[in-house]
Amino acid sequence: MSVDSVSEAEATPEKEQPFAALGLTESEYDLIKGILGRRPTSGELAMYSVMWSEHCSYKSSKKHLRQFGQKVTPEMTRDLLVGMGENAGVVDVGEGWAVTFKVESHNHPSFIEPFQGAATGVGGIVRDIISMGARPVAVMDALRFGDLHHPDTARVAPGVVSGISFYGNCLGLPNIGGETWFDPIYQQNPLVNALAVGVLRHEDLHLASAKGAGNAVVLFGARTGGDGIGGASILASETFDEGGPTKRPAVQVGDPFAEKVLIECCLELFAENVVEGIQDLGAAGISCATSELAANGGSGMEISLDEVLLRDETLTAEEILMSESQERMMAVVAQDKLERFLEITGKWEVEASVLGTVTDTGRLVIHWRGETIVDVDPATVAIDSPVYDRPYHRPTWLDKLQADSAGSLKRSVAPDDIRADILKVLASPTVANTEWITNQYDRYVMGNTALAFPDDGGMIRVDEESGLGVALALDANARYSYLDPYRGAQLALSEAYRNVAATGARPVAVSDCLNFGSPEDPEVMWQFVESVTGLADGCQELGIPVTGGNVSLYNQTGSTPIYPTPVVGVMGVIDTVERRLPSGWQDDGENLYLLGTTKNELDGSLWSEVIHGHLGGMPPEPDLAAEKALAGVMEAAAHDGLVTSAHDVSSGGLLVTLAEGVMRRGVGARVWLGDLMDTTELDATTVLFSESVARMVVSVAREDDVKFQGLCRGRGVPVTRIGVTELPSAELDIADIARFSIDELAALTRATLPAALGPVVGYHPAS
Repeated sequence: MSVDSVSEAEATPEKEQPFAALGLTESEYDLIKGILGRRPTSGELAMYSVMWSEHCSYKSSKKHLRQFGQKVTPEMTRDLLVGMGENAGVVDVGEGWAVTFKVESHNHPSFIEPFQGAATGVGGIVRDIISMGARPVAVMDALRFGDLHHPDTARVAPGVVSGISFYGNCLGLPNIGGETWFDPIYQQNPLVNALAVGVLRHEDLHLASAKGAGNAVVLFGARTGGDGIGGASILASETFDEGGPTKRPAVQVGDPFAEKVLIECCLELFAENVVEGIQDLGAAGISCATSELAANGGSGMEISLDEVLLRDETLTAEEILMSESQERMMAVVAQDKLERFLEITGKWEVEASVLGTVTDTGRLVIHWRGETIVDVDPATVAIDSPVYDRPYHRPTWLDKLQADSAGSLKRSVAPDDIRADILKVLASPTVANTEWITNQYDRYVMGNTALAFPDDGGMIRVDEESGLGVALALDANARYSYLDPYRGAQLALSEAYRNVAATGARPVAVSDCLNFGSPEDPEVMWQFVESVTGLADGCQELGIPVTGGNVSLYNQTGSTPIYPTPVVGVMGVIDTVERRLPSGWQDDGENLYLLGTTKNELDGSLWSEVIHGHLGGMPPEPDLAAEKALAGVMEAAAHDGLVTSAHDVSSGGLLVTLAEGVMRRGVGARVWLGDLMDTTELDATTVLFSESVARMVVSVAREDDVKFQGLCRGRGVPVTRIGVTELPSAELDIADIARFSIDELAALTRATLPAALGPVVGYHPAS
């Protein structure tokens, strides 16, 4: 693609341009020509191609994402300082503090080059947090890999985990939680969803907006190179072919040490009040930063690409515009503060260059070697992209799938058979011990981690004096969403909400990462629409807003899409982290209570998958009112010190909750299920493995029994005593069914991942 100027474009309307190779359709190319009144220059074509890509413009999804704004009430947004549309949402958490958090995907790059794909996913989401004026304080991740025993999983999973740990550990950010699933449906389309959270004082909030004619536009951070060119438009906006990973040039290369310096530099710039507006450079690079800053500010810009500091002097103007080189930021700086700005970047040895100025023309004009190569209305690039009303319809195969209930599957009756089922479920990759992964992450760096894996949610102390903290959880169950995407999205929301409640925090806000196949497939598009609708309706019922997030489409290989996987992150607030609740009991003689109602809900369950290789029927019925009541009980119980531990019931049912409870701190438990079976008329298999919602197991000191039961009954939350903790017992004793030593359970669950992936030996991109 040769460089041409605006005047040349006007003079040569007949010139053929490679719009299709850049991911644009013929109709989109015609639309660009209509907007400009001429053919685009090669630089303009590059900008429109990346900014109108699915990854950047949300052209297939934005019509439906509007539900998140349409279904909110003033009460839901009372504590929301910044909502959707900015780099990350910001929530008022009290005492003058605010928290910003967001989850995004880096799926396609992580299949092509697992280490760098995952590492730069972490770097990108952290820069979103920086751009809001916040100090990043923690990260989390939600991972989906293919069959644990497939040879390529041994390439992808170790590379992804090592990339996440390398980047996060080098930044000095604790990785406080998340989840990992293995399923063959993700074999060539792994999902790497990264969440970052940051804290700031209200007065430190910054937005991505360019205002003030004459203000300088400054690019600072790493130099611009050839890595990541076309990553957003080409790599993340189309499906993979059956052939596998071939698109290596589109994967960015990260340097966490450069980003760490950039973080500290940005925080000093904010503290010195020398920044009017700021934007990170991620997907679409300079194309994105310039057009979004100008469009958000209702202004224009005059930019010279000659001033961009390069790692590779052979880059063309188009490549500079499209490069997704990491660790870069763009700031709008008043002229009288520019000297101080450059003094601060110089102090931190962060390179900076003034590319141009903000104008009041409403035009983004970019020059290169004496020629004007871009002259556009920035809103047409960054905001007014095409909006597609993709056709969608309910899959023709879904009725048959939903009719195939787990109710017809054989259920073990004899204690020995049930014991064998228990061991199989606990050894499955979905619930097996993931220390192979999480031990590669530093969970406690910075000294403010109050809870981390294997607790239900991660928790970070925000204020050292008051103890104010926030808890976060990331969850999704794609098997549920495959069976019923509306329910599946609500079940992901309710599980994340419940996991935050289990820590003792009050859930207040949501960020999501919506992972689906090709929107050009009407059945996939239906799954997407149902999921968004379910999530929007669920948030409305729970009374918490969606603050922002990410959509990742085209996660499919050939004609085979992934299961719909809406990953939901929930953030909650706790007055003091001293009242936090761990997930495992630790004292002798405490009573174990099951909160909530157990139903005959085994469709889509881990039991049906592991024992019978079955997926069919309808997933558990969401009960968001019950989730809200349960969360209220847990917040009050934590505040009053009535509960010593809490662990939610989800994948694998009550059995997994109990097994994880005894393994958490090595304290045994004697459990009886008779009362549950008598009152619910359920068999032992259902009581152990049902995945009914709004349930939690808590431990309560005996002196608090009466108060706790009264609290539950007063708030309408069913409470059933199911056991007692025992020391020095080191067993899980399920009366009349099976007994397990804690050592047996630990050895079983810890063996699954190392047996398939080998010992942790480290990984780097050259290996």
